Amino acid sequence: MSDDALVIFTPSGKRGRVARGTTVLAAARKLGVDLDSVCGGRGICSKCQVSPGYGEFSKHGVTVAPAALSDWNAVEERYDRVRGLKEGRRLGCQACIQGDVVIDVPPESQVHRQVIRKSASDRVMAMDPATRRYYVEVREPDMHEPTGDFQRLAEALESQWEIKGLAADPSLLGKLQKTLRKGDWKVTVAVFHDHLGPPRIVDLWPGFHDAPLYGLAVDLGSTTIAAHLASLTDGRVLASSGLMNPQIRFGEDLMSRVSYAMMNPGGDAEMTSAVRAGLNTLAEALAEEAKIEPADIVEVVVVCNPVMHHLLLGIDPVELGQAPFALATSDAVGLAAAEIGLTAINPGARGYLLPLIAGHVGADAAAVALSEEPYNSGDLALIVDVGTNAEILLGDSRRVLACSSPTGPAFEGAQISSGQRAAPGAIERVEIDPATKEPRFRVIGCELWSDDPGFAEATAATGVTGICGSGIIEAVAEMRIAGLLDPSGLIGSAEQTGTPRCEPQGRTHAYLIHDGSADGGSRITVTQGDIRAIQLAKSALYAGARLLMDELGVDRVDRVVLAGAFGAHISPKHAMVLGMIPDCPLDKVTSAGNAAGTGARIALCSVAARRAIEAEVRRIHKVETAIEPRFQEHFVAANAIPHASDPFPELSRVVTLPAVSFNTGGGGEAGGRRRRRG
Repeated sequence: MSDDALVIFTPSGKRGRVARGTTVLAAARKLGVDLDSVCGGRGICSKCQVSPGYGEFSKHGVTVAPAALSDWNAVEERYDRVRGLKEGRRLGCQACIQGDVVIDVPPESQVHRQVIRKSASDRVMAMDPATRRYYVEVREPDMHEPTGDFQRLAEALESQWEIKGLAADPSLLGKLQKTLRKGDWKVTVAVFHDHLGPPRIVDLWPGFHDAPLYGLAVDLGSTTIAAHLASLTDGRVLASSGLMNPQIRFGEDLMSRVSYAMMNPGGDAEMTSAVRAGLNTLAEALAEEAKIEPADIVEVVVVCNPVMHHLLLGIDPVELGQAPFALATSDAVGLAAAEIGLTAINPGARGYLLPLIAGHVGADAAAVALSEEPYNSGDLALIVDVGTNAEILLGDSRRVLACSSPTGPAFEGAQISSGQRAAPGAIERVEIDPATKEPRFRVIGCELWSDDPGFAEATAATGVTGICGSGIIEAVAEMRIAGLLDPSGLIGSAEQTGTPRCEPQGRTHAYLIHDGSADGGSRITVTQGDIRAIQLAKSALYAGARLLMDELGVDRVDRVVLAGAFGAHISPKHAMVLGMIPDCPLDKVTSAGNAAGTGARIALCSVAARRAIEAEVRRIHKVETAIEPRFQEHFVAANAIPHASDPFPELSRVVTLPAVSFNTGGGGEAGGRRRRRG
């Protein structure tokens, strides 16, 4: 076994050792990785394309050598010659593993593609778009008055529409003369004019051209990228879509990517190229879905965390990996969309990135603030944007605080033994009977519960493949409610809990949710390691919120808003049982859906909103969790489920948690004993 190679698959996080010479496809099947193949490994269908990563991956403790995979063979060369492989891609059925390697499975190669649950919420938009169309009649050239066509167009826009100081990129000047003459000196001009610079021509058409203009509102997350294609006339969303962030192969969390940039010369440029390619793919897909021409997309607004922000702009994020976490710029950025690699839309399209709040609280948090407006709230609101890196806002009309908390990817289903991203077949809801200790569950893509008649037939196509973030949260909380899990996070044995579903697993135990034998599906358990991963994530979330409450000098909040695509699918009761959020009346815990995406749409539709959030961001006070000693104190106390010292009185009104203890001095992990004393 010592000569076997370590293979790590992203985004699933599954890893294992395989014999050298094993194909990537065979390794994926051995490890239960979701890698498609239709042709049975003959190199015909190309469904098994993968992207290997090379260099040092400190998060995984592995360095991938250039020779980690076999050289291209004749099958791959023929396929690339005839149909073309994207740069850096390999065919999983042909590439053989020769050494330790990190392999990313792109969304199109996954049988059960992730459901990017970031659809647009209904919102009435106050329309004040930066890009508008103007019809003008331009003076013809005159031998006796030798002014240029652009100058006479600018004169027409000023006299007919009061647009002064017009600018244009040289690329537009090449199109200007033909368009003016084709339209007999009557043209429609798309002009971009926001608060950051002079009015600028985006595009122009001969004669009167009344077709709508569109913009993209992009929520660029560390795990997923979601975008909405919206009309710049009325704010209506025509299409929404998303994909996995292609940077995942360089590291699942932000610090892993910063580390990759530090340890691999040119690593930041690799990640920049990857995310820009992803944005173009998304733009093309949205235009196709909405049945519009990509050239009609003339604006893009992007919200993202600081690391994503810097990488999108082509800035090395190394300074964000060490105190004092200095940003290259914190102001809003206006630029040509082509400058961030967006070439799939109108060549003259403009881009806008919302301002950053601080080194680890980014434009996505600013977008959440723009959507939820805590600075206008009459009561004390805690807004939590749950993700790989959680952003937290606390405040009211008097004062707003912000922090970020490194929750990690466990809430997304990563680093969980049976975990997976949200996709058809993934368990998303769990209930456990406190008396019988028997579970029932629902999977994405099916409305039936597992004990309902017809469930097996309804899920025959997808199977039961794993458990996603919302599912693991409910599973752990239900285990605590049912007395299978004690406050320290230890899973009891079959004898202690009274159910054979609590199975021994080395020195600890695991709870069996689905054995998979009846339907040939996956065996899905919640292990002690899974509990620990969830404890670490939820403790970081709670500690961040509690730190902001300390700063304001309060012990209670009036309401909690769960934001983010993932936050929209969290059950408030289960989040409270787990201790993810501070105690609060359950009817005061609501979901805002993808608030960052909504904020991006608001900014896309309104220049006034851009001005407003830029002003508000300057007033938001940032609390740095990384250097705050109280954060560690809160984190340790929050390891208990729901908490070591907070009595959670509101929760106790609706849920009675059993007083169980499985720490008998043997068979329980030491970490569990330490957590209970904390």
